[in-house]
Amino acid sequence: MSVSNPTLITFVIYIAAMVLIGFMAYRSTNNLSDYILGGRSLGSVVTALSAGASDMSGWLLMGLPGAIYMSGLSESWIAIGLIVGAYLNWLFVAGRLRVQTEHNGDALTLPDYFSSRFEDKSGLLRIISAVVILVFFTIYCASGIVAGARLFESTFGMSYETALWAGAAATIAYTFVGGFLAVSWTDTVQATLMIFALLLTPIIVLLATGGVDTTFLAIEAQDASNFDMLKNTTFIGIISLMGWGLGYFGQPHILARFMAADSVKSIAKARRISMTWMILCLGGTVAVGFFGIAYFSAHPDLAGPVTENHERVFIELAKILFNPWIAGVLLSAILAAVMSTLSCQLLVCSSALTEDFYKTFLRKTASQVELVWVGRAMVLLVALVAIALASNPENRVLGLVSYAWAGFGAAFGPVVLISVIWKDMTRNGALAGILVGAITVIVWKHFEVLGLYEIIPGFIFASLAIYIVSKLGAPTAGMLSRFAAAEADFRLNK
Repeated sequence: MSVSNPTLITFVIYIAAMVLIGFMAYRSTNNLSDYILGGRSLGSVVTALSAGASDMSGWLLMGLPGAIYMSGLSESWIAIGLIVGAYLNWLFVAGRLRVQTEHNGDALTLPDYFSSRFEDKSGLLRIISAVVILVFFTIYCASGIVAGARLFESTFGMSYETALWAGAAATIAYTFVGGFLAVSWTDTVQATLMIFALLLTPIIVLLATGGVDTTFLAIEAQDASNFDMLKNTTFIGIISLMGWGLGYFGQPHILARFMAADSVKSIAKARRISMTWMILCLGGTVAVGFFGIAYFSAHPDLAGPVTENHERVFIELAKILFNPWIAGVLLSAILAAVMSTLSCQLLVCSSALTEDFYKTFLRKTASQVELVWVGRAMVLLVALVAIALASNPENRVLGLVSYAWAGFGAAFGPVVLISVIWKDMTRNGALAGILVGAITVIVWKHFEVLGLYEIIPGFIFASLAIYIVSKLGAPTAGMLSRFAAAEADFRLNK
């Protein structure tokens, strides 16, 4: 490939800009709180867009458009479920979690919050929740690296092995250097790039296929059932797709944005910004996959790469329909989606290893400078493990994401949701919820019971376990006092 290739130049400029932001954030990173939670200084816009960007990983521009392209609108139930779940998460969890973490030891991580909220002096709750984060996030990180590798592989003709490293290198660099602030600031830029790509691309595809009427006629001619929301679906299938929305309550990289907001007052504005961004992005990604059916049915000679791997539908449309410079910007949006989520995941894993293992059990007297550098070392370690997991070129982005999403949604979702709205939840209830949720996901996934997405039974069983086990005991006076103070703070300032 010639070094003058516009797409390559665009990618290099974009990556350089992200790394530069990382170095800018480095100057504002003085202690562990800065490195893993940005000193709780995010305003509403950065909170909103970084939460959205960290949520919408490579599957937004690869996995979901590919699913729509293959199956039609019946796959859009997942988008509906996500919108509902995200809104409820902003409504019930965001503000309350912000104040609860502050009132419970100024917790920096979810394991830290669980340990303080439930006065777990044994350390068991912290260890188990940190292990869950490391297991499922390493799988999630692998999905991001696969998406990045697919992008570099198809855009620049690299081998999959080379593309793995090329796709991960820039993300590792700015996360390593700048920590949470770098991740949040770059997420804001990346969210802007993603919505630009997902609003522009479907419009151009429509124009290229002759307008709305012609496009819809072409889709209908290819297969009329593409318009059928119930095509090849069952009740269980629809519930499984909608069930993705349950995952929001337990995603540590999204919940960290709530914890890092500068105040509860920022949350309401952030919710409106984030939900608008999310609805537009999901609408755009569904449209890309759907309109892509019409385009490639009219141009079968160009459909080879998409036939080989349907997750490349957005990539191929961008390369075919746009000027190379614009295509470079659009394809950078995929890299933005990958980098925004991967960077958050690397940082959460680093936080768990540094705050919840190293500082708590190995070096309680470690200095802030030491902890920041340990955090950086953990970013590299987790990245290397994720790259190893992603080394199989047969991996599919959506499949890896669905497993990790279910793991967090079931293990942490009920615990986080119930802990911020029910004062009588106990330490043993939280422990039971995490274990039951995680184990249910693993077992259900292995046996594929009823074809039901494993997050649904995991969430239900974990919630029941929390309620039943909590009823067998009682919270301490300190737990009740802190909960009441946090809830009063929330109601006063929301």
